[in-house]
Amino acid sequence: MSVKDTRIKPYERQKVKIRPYERVTQYYETDQMGIVHHSNYIHWMEEARMELMDQMGFSYQAMEKMEIISPVLSVSCEYKSMVRFRDTVVIEARIIAYNGIKMKIGYHITDKETGELRAVAESEHCFLNNSGKPISLKRSYPEIDTKFFTLYDEDGNEISDEVSD
Repeated sequence: MSVKDTRIKPYERQKVKIRPYERVTQYYETDQMGIVHHSNYIHWMEEARMELMDQMGFSYQAMEKMEIISPVLSVSCEYKSMVRFRDTVVIEARIIAYNGIKMKIGYHITDKETGELRAVAESEHCFLNNSGKPISLKRSYPEIDTKFFTLYDEDGNEISDEVSD
């Protein structure tokens, strides 16, 4: 279900090109079998999410200065193939749902050298003030809300254009 577009008018799309996040796996991230421990994928997702927000021009540091926090509501990860020490993974983070109060980010993790799919994941977040009360970026920070509608990937494809509940 779509929500009425409440962005600042006149709205002129100034697209932001989003680059994937790359990460070289470290020895300390592996288990006794030499495979990256499953819990590290969640850390990598956070790193990729922070990079995504930085590229949007709305960093976590900027959010905190504005007294906005964005806790994790849920995380899911489906592991497809193993990552080992010194492998470089490419993490494509995309906003797949956003309504001003919540956002859902999808992650596609692949091996840089082979392109093999390593994992597919999602995380859901909300926006709160420092008191822990939900806030609407659309209403309280329309200049920030607009940033969620200006994303595209390296191929020029839209990342987030639809507003969903």
